Amino acid sequence: MSKRIEFVEYGGPEVLRRVDGPVVEPGPGQVRIRTELIGVNPIDWKMTAGHFGDALRRPAVPGWASTGIVDAVGPRVRAFAVGDPVIAGPRGGSYREHLVVDARLVVPRPSTVSPEQAAGLPSSGVAGYSLIHHLGVTAEDTVLIHGAAGSVGAAAVQIAVACGARVIRTASPANHAYLRSIGAEPVAYGPDLIDAVQGLGDVTAVADAVGGPDPVAATTHLLPTMRRAVTVWGDRYSTAAGIPWVDHPADELERTVELAAAGRLTVRIAEILPLDDAAIAFSHSRSGHSPGKILLRP
Repeated sequence: MSKRIEFVEYGGPEVLRRVDGPVVEPGPGQVRIRTELIGVNPIDWKMTAGHFGDALRRPAVPGWASTGIVDAVGPRVRAFAVGDPVIAGPRGGSYREHLVVDARLVVPRPSTVSPEQAAGLPSSGVAGYSLIHHLGVTAEDTVLIHGAAGSVGAAAVQIAVACGARVIRTASPANHAYLRSIGAEPVAYGPDLIDAVQGLGDVTAVADAVGGPDPVAATTHLLPTMRRAVTVWGDRYSTAAGIPWVDHPADELERTVELAAAGRLTVRIAEILPLDDAAIAFSHSRSGHSPGKILLRP
């Protein structure tokens, strides 16, 4: 038997339930992964709450990030073998003990990347990479990153620094020491934000990892054109300002894993909970105060 977390009705953490079922065999082009760790991301609880409309066929399993060991390979799969450590990318339904997934959505887990780090790379790390890739950041840029203390923003900072850019980050004062440790110049949210950023020099690009009216207002004040702005959480404010959603290149997971393997991207881990405590993980993630990535262990 294999356990999973699913929901039938949209709602908060209370709609999640554990279900035990048979271990499914992989089909043509698929691999089955025995999950070691699962990354919890804001999109998980937002989709469960129905924030993106009634788009899911239910019962549905949350989750867009996991890592584990291949324990079965379907026909026509040549890239992976039983026993391979892997990272599973952008495919819903990772809150489960065994994940059957298209092998094209899986990448090898390098020996220099721990399971804890690997579980934090899909979704958050990948989104941070895609923000910086979308902007075409170079060493000539000064990049402002909104929501920099979160997992997406922290990844974006490290990747921009790896590109040689100067990075300014918005975050609460409690996170400023962490931001400095990964190469950013922090400024605090508040009415003086725009003046504080301008006091550090001209901004050439803005990546918004949090969404909402305040980051959009600051971006429109600091950039003469929205051609060098991008958001990972598009909403009515960013749409009205002409700030586009981030583009996701096809090789985003591979490139993100390469950066992690080279030591240029590190995920800050807040806590690891049992899979049965997925509702608690949702509550912590929804609070917006978790000091890093939340992981689940089956």
